[in-house]
Amino acid sequence: MNRVMQMTAAVLAVGTLAACDSSSSDDNTAIFSLAVSDAPVDSAERVLVCFSSVELVGNGEGSQRFEVGGDNGAVPANDLCLDDSGNPIPNTRGVDLLTLQGANAESLVVGAEVPAGTYGQMRLDIANGSEIELTDGTIHDLRVPSNQLRLDGPTLTANQTFNYTLEFDLRKAVVAPPGLPHYLLKPRGLRLVDNAEVGHIEGQVAETLLLENECAVAPEDLTTPVAAVYLYNGHDVDFADMSDNSDDENGPYASTAVFFDGAAAYNFAIGFIQAGQYTIAVTCDTEDDPEEETELNFFHSENIDIEQGVTLEIVVGADS
Repeated sequence: MNRVMQMTAAVLAVGTLAACDSSSSDDNTAIFSLAVSDAPVDSAERVLVCFSSVELVGNGEGSQRFEVGGDNGAVPANDLCLDDSGNPIPNTRGVDLLTLQGANAESLVVGAEVPAGTYGQMRLDIANGSEIELTDGTIHDLRVPSNQLRLDGPTLTANQTFNYTLEFDLRKAVVAPPGLPHYLLKPRGLRLVDNAEVGHIEGQVAETLLLENECAVAPEDLTTPVAAVYLYNGHDVDFADMSDNSDDENGPYASTAVFFDGAAAYNFAIGFIQAGQYTIAVTCDTEDDPEEETELNFFHSENIDIEQGVTLEIVVGADS
């Protein structure tokens, strides 16, 4: 049982949809905006990432660089990223990704005029000060290899406005290296999507389905995940073909934990999903190490369709 609703203006706060006419006076430029969003990671209360710049490269027009606090479209700095003395690190924008779940996002670049064309790579420079706070209260440094996240860049058509979101699937991207005190943020869990081509899911899992399959329902600690949902490309994906987050080739498009709301609902959200057909599956197994193969025991799946500009509201297992 599911229904869909049109996204509200708040969901679209990251900017107008792509393919609108640009107000640029140059026939060979496009307007570019970038925001970040998140699919949560288990056992974390806060995931603070300190962004210092965004760079588009490989268009033959020279690098297009947006430094935090600059005047060319980058957002202002804030005081969330601190050095070892507790002082704010200049020209950084600290973003707690766990506050940006589902269709929520925070901008890094807004309305920047750039040369049109295909950019081979997008780079995000990450400053010191990034950290992860676990549910047990401990805080660990969050490091990025080479202090930079790199991914394939966008194609920006002349005289158009484009709004992109970089979705962090933290269940894939955050890893704890054995024997080391810090965590790593890797680019394997990042998806760059055009906001004009995506939809979202605001979902619940039916309690009867969880009970029938012996998931640990109604925990006293509401930060404890009850189950996990996985999203796979295409309809009718067999359980045998559903891999975990360590499988880059056959792994899920996205995954997220299911949490009890303290009353009666078991909620989850997945945002910024490329429009198309998917299979959504549920498991009681909430531990999925992206660095190691994990056996996941799925017990229920459904076919769903994601439409552009639409939020799908679904109760998984309502008809089972």
